[in-house]
This record gives sequence, C-alpha cells and structure tokens, in this order.
Amino acid sequence: MRLDKFVCKSTELSRCEAARAISRGELSVNGAVVTHAATQVHENNTVMFRGQRLTARPFRYILLHKPAATLCSNVDEAYPSIFNHIDVQNPGELHIAGRLDADSTGLVLVTDDGRWSFEIIRPDKACSKRYRVGLSYPLADDVAQKFADGLQLQGEQKLTRPATLEVVSPKEVLLTITEGRFHQVKRMFAAVGNRVLSLHRERIGSVQLDVDVGQWRYLTRDEVLSFTEPNRQPAAVAI
Repeated sequence: MRLDKFVCKSTELSRCEAARAISRGELSVNGAVVTHAATQVHENNTVMFRGQRLTARPFRYILLHKPAATLCSNVDEAYPSIFNHIDVQNPGELHIAGRLDADSTGLVLVTDDGRWSFEIIRPDKACSKRYRVGLSYPLADDVAQKFADGLQLQGEQKLTRPATLEVVSPKEVLLTITEGRFHQVKRMFAAVGNRVLSLHRERIGSVQLDVDVGQWRYLTRDEVLSFTEPNRQPAAVAI
C-alpha cells in the first residue's frame, strides 16, 4: 500500500494532507524518515507519525446488489453512483472489483484492499463470473459449443477463454466466464448473431448474490479468503 493511503487509513487526514505531512518529513517507516508519498508499506512495517505508531483501520469487503440505471463509479455522473446505496464511513477509500454497465444488475464487490481486488480481476487468476442473460432471439443449438471452444470477438485476435452456457429457456441462459474483456458478454452474443436484452451477475468465484436489490452486506471472512493466495491473508477484516 502507498504510504499516503496508509496514513489516510490510519488517521482522519485527507490524501492531500497526508502527502504534505510526508513531504515535510513527519513520517518514518521502520525508523527511517520517508518523504515520498508513493513509498510502499506493508502490514508489518512500523509507521510513525508525530511520535505515534499508526495502525490502519481494517480492510472492508462489501457485497452489493447493484440496481439498474446506476454507475460503478465513486461519483454521480449520467446516472447515480452505486455508492449511494452503501452507508459506511470514508466511502472515498473504497473501489469496485469488477464493474458492471449502467443497465446491468447484480453482484458487485467493493473494497479498500487493492491487493485483494487485484486477485479477482487479474487475467491469470481466471476468477469465474456467472451471469443470467436475457436474449432478443432464441438461442441457436450450436452456441454452447462455440462458447466452449472460444470465440473471435470483433477487433481482437485472441479467442475468448472457454465459457460455460446453461440454457434456462430459449431466450434466457446462464453464462459463466473466467475473464473480463470490455463488454464481453454482450460482444460474445453479438458474435453469434444475438443481442443481450438483460444482464444480471449472480456469482463471482464462490460468492453468491444473496441480498435484495440496492442492499449490501460485508463478506464473511471465508468469502474474503476464497479470493486470496494461500500465503496471503488480510491482517484484519471488517465483518
């Protein structure tokens, strides 16, 4: 974690105030004065500020049921931000691990632990995401096999990774993918001559959506750890 972010998570200072304090030489890490805000610090480092050792607040891991016509953004834009639905202190410290389009609904994960969210979105992790998809036209018989083999998306050279398609009805399917290319689900169905009318994310990894629209909860510790490397566990988890 950057030193200025660590200071913000340990005090009531803003990012700008923390950067100024660091540049003035008011912070030390493991006994050495540090004046660069971007210096990386870790949970086991001793960070001192004006004679006091700083301890970061526990990381937060949140599951939200995103409503339609909301943005996966920290601020309101053309649509209201999903953060209007999350009532926590210091919401500016949070970010979204895996965004959904404004018209899409379902499971969104929100955290202030950058290392944890990277485990979810990094390509080699191949974290699975399951979507319930409503279609314009009945599904062709060969689409499931095409998705399993990998598709050539417009403007890309590399095939999509194998995806699993389960038919619910002729115009509704469950799609599980293990990557997150730009507008991937919509582009996959466009590549087979269909069109997505509705897109709802039901699961990320082993975490299932289990709250009502617009509601949120903290993840359990087991849910948090399900996304981490075996040798890396968060020092503290807000539950």
